Amino acid sequence: MILKRLTALAGAAALMASPLMAEEPAITYEAEVSASLSHGEHTPFWLAANREGLGSIRTDAGFVRGALFRAAPGEKRFTWGFGADLVGAWRAESPFFIRQLYGELRYRDFQLMIGSKCLTDTSRLVDRRLSSGDLLFSGNALPVPQVRLEMPQYLDIPGLSHWLGFKAYISYGRFTDGNWQKDFVASGQRYYKDVLFHSKGLLIRVGPQGSPFVFEGGMEMAAQFGGKIMIGDEVVTKLPHSLKDHIKILFPSGGGSDTPVGEQLNVLGNHVGEWSARLRWQPAGHDWNISLHYLHYFEDHSMMFFDYPWKDGLFGIEYHNPSGRWITGASYEFLSTTDQAGPVYHDHTPTIPEQVSGTDDYYNHYIYGGWQQWGMGLGNPLIISPVYNSPASVSFLCNRIRGHHWAIEGQPLHELGYRVVASYTRGWGTYGRPYDDVKRNLNLLLELDYTPARLPGWGAKVSFGADRGSMLGRNYGVSLSIKKTGLFSL
Repeated sequence: MILKRLTALAGAAALMASPLMAEEPAITYEAEVSASLSHGEHTPFWLAANREGLGSIRTDAGFVRGALFRAAPGEKRFTWGFGADLVGAWRAESPFFIRQLYGELRYRDFQLMIGSKCLTDTSRLVDRRLSSGDLLFSGNALPVPQVRLEMPQYLDIPGLSHWLGFKAYISYGRFTDGNWQKDFVASGQRYYKDVLFHSKGLLIRVGPQGSPFVFEGGMEMAAQFGGKIMIGDEVVTKLPHSLKDHIKILFPSGGGSDTPVGEQLNVLGNHVGEWSARLRWQPAGHDWNISLHYLHYFEDHSMMFFDYPWKDGLFGIEYHNPSGRWITGASYEFLSTTDQAGPVYHDHTPTIPEQVSGTDDYYNHYIYGGWQQWGMGLGNPLIISPVYNSPASVSFLCNRIRGHHWAIEGQPLHELGYRVVASYTRGWGTYGRPYDDVKRNLNLLLELDYTPARLPGWGAKVSFGADRGSMLGRNYGVSLSIKKTGLFSL
């Protein structure tokens, strides 16, 4: 049913706009096959993480995919686009899945997207190839189908000589992993079906394009709400999802009498969010730049503002040099999530009227399990995803970590590029279930990209990965993918 609706919506978006376009942008295609061989309990971490549904933690896995895309260029006053990205896989969470299926309409600075689309490049302030991953939406999981209205590019505020701009978005959608959760969780454990999704964000840019210093930053929020709590085929609790509830999610407020008590005392749904900031410096006359970024994650109202010290966050520095050879990009990040507003939580009562909002329990929620889709965390993957859990559950078992992340990439030859990634983390479990001993995790990746000049559109990628430590154990592996891209014509 969901597939039929998405297909109809994508087609409707295309049909609505097609008569209005005189010059048609090209339709491009992608065809790819990939396979990995691994030794150990899992596929090495960086062969599976941050791949928007194309990674599997199971050893000796692979996929075949085909995709068609039509961009909605921002230069035109009114345009439209679409995408269809279908995947067949072996030793994955599903033998077949829809990675992307969407239609989009664009008018001037506004764009409406309906369907499932990889959106991590729209508002992220970190480089996807170099960063460990955004704290709210990293591209670690399959995209969530949604209806999304956004301003893809910054809109300058008139009269300020391009020095100040802003962009924003709002969306509603639905998670698609209810049946997968039923098969995944241990017998007798609860899972969640037909859960709804909401996100919104506002970002500003200070400094015009070409200025040596440019600042970008803002706040984004997302939520899970509605749906059903299930055990086996039995509905334990049906959560409300009326129009009134959609408004309460948009403007976070307490639930009604038809919601659990915790939702009435606090706010309806599982709300998560992020403050983000990036300062970029690019010397005049040069194409290389250096940027600093800081991402601050928050749950509900705790640490949304400054009621508690901001001790947690993702701190990073990135270097980009498009004209370089041996080094075209490099980054270092430090991630800390050990504080979480402290180890104590207490809702105010007549006996003790003080409110203490600690133990934020990042990515976990007492109703919805975890901030995940198909077992993969939607946020930073260094907080290990539920798909690794044994016994199986959709909660995060270790969200108190400290870690270091390094990445470097280059193009030493015209046809050959490389990327090296290394991450080292220590984990303390959660406040509710701390580990007896600190667990460590070392994850390595070496990736080589070959694009032969004599075969336009063809490319091959060989990746070597390794894990060491008590968190994921010892895993070694290699993957090979072959990809063909080009213009599609009938």
